[in-house]
Amino acid sequence: MTSLADRRAAFRALHASGCFCIPNPWDGGSAIRLAKAGFKALASTSAGAAWALGLDDGEMQVDAVLDHLRFLCAVTDLPVNADFEAGFADTAEGVGANVARCIETGVAGLSIEDRDGRRFYPQDVAVERIRAARAAIDRSGQDVILVGRCEAYLMETLDLDEVIRRLRAYGAAGADCLYAPGLRTLESVARVVAAVDKPVNANLTATGLSVADMAGVGVRRVSVGAALASATYKAFDLFVARLSGEGRLP
Repeated sequence: MTSLADRRAAFRALHASGCFCIPNPWDGGSAIRLAKAGFKALASTSAGAAWALGLDDGEMQVDAVLDHLRFLCAVTDLPVNADFEAGFADTAEGVGANVARCIETGVAGLSIEDRDGRRFYPQDVAVERIRAARAAIDRSGQDVILVGRCEAYLMETLDLDEVIRRLRAYGAAGADCLYAPGLRTLESVARVVAAVDKPVNANLTATGLSVADMAGVGVRRVSVGAALASATYKAFDLFVARLSGEGRLP
């Protein structure tokens, strides 16, 4: 087994240059398959993990999420980045306390979002939450990557200029990597990369783009969110519909 320190160091090194793909498993089997496929790191997906438990995205409580992360970190030698949603706390102090617990699961990185359900945190509040996460990581003495997320898929109320302002603020507050999920065009992704001074994560889902496209505009890491879990469950539903309706498999 690769030591935790080595995994975290390897994850840090991946953010130093180039571009890497960080796919999103939702259980042990998918994590092992992705590791065998040759990827260098993995990231959890809150939606996929919830679906595996018969829940909707956002319905998992922090203890269940921590158990899930601990399990993912145990089944693979690869670094794991945690989709840690909004930190599972109303206050910045609570976010810091939960981040400390998350670090103990063995993750090499974790992300903090700036919304809770349908509620967007004001920028100053979101920044304080990132600062609290950064402080918790620093107190731990562990080399864990902090990802600041601006939930850009809510852009009906938040334009790209505001997304960029938020990402810059999160970087200044201590985020090592910046992520605005939901950007659909290469032009918008390129604008984000050019406007910030930290490594950028981009998501391939529903973009029609490739990892090479993202690398070409300077993206450092490329994830797929719940896309793999969604595709798996769609295939499962197709088989179930044929089996229940016709008594046969596709």
